[in-house]
Amino acid sequence: MENKNNPEMDGALIIDEEEGGSARPAVDPQEDGKAELALEMVQEIIRRMDLELDITIRQDDEEVVLDLSGEDAGRVIGKKGQTLDALQFLINKIVNRFPEGRRHIVLDSGDYRERRESGLASLARREAKRAVQQSRIITLKPMSPRDRRVIHLSLAKFPGVSTRSDGQGADRRVRIIPARQRDSRPARRG
Repeated sequence: MENKNNPEMDGALIIDEEEGGSARPAVDPQEDGKAELALEMVQEIIRRMDLELDITIRQDDEEVVLDLSGEDAGRVIGKKGQTLDALQFLINKIVNRFPEGRRHIVLDSGDYRERRESGLASLARREAKRAVQQSRIITLKPMSPRDRRVIHLSLAKFPGVSTRSDGQGADRRVRIIPARQRDSRPARRG
């Protein structure tokens, strides 16, 4: 039923009646060209940045991971991952400029993202314990949206605390609120 030679079918959803009517994309995500385009764009940018890096690709149906390694890995990560995040943002904008068939592009370097998330989760648990012990709200330093999300998810099931992001733009930060602090506001009357 799949017709790879028909350009009109690119991105079309085909219902395979032989397999119980399950929907499947007309174009295999592994063959949509997004990984190759992302690779080309990253190679061009790092060439222009005069960095020496090797790039390997891992992909599945939902995301493409480009792992950057080599002598300039630290430079491509940047301070707290800011360079890596900016590069990832640009590559996602280029590769996913059309809404159909979006695949998230992740740039990583030597498992930096995993180490960073692990460190943030550790920080979150440590500060949550402190918030509960001291019965006071703990406000963390300003963080990127990605880092704030890791904090919120890490504490979603942590007993006795809730989290909230406050502030604007680059000054947005997570507040860890112990259970008793949540109820300290006066009740609103209708």
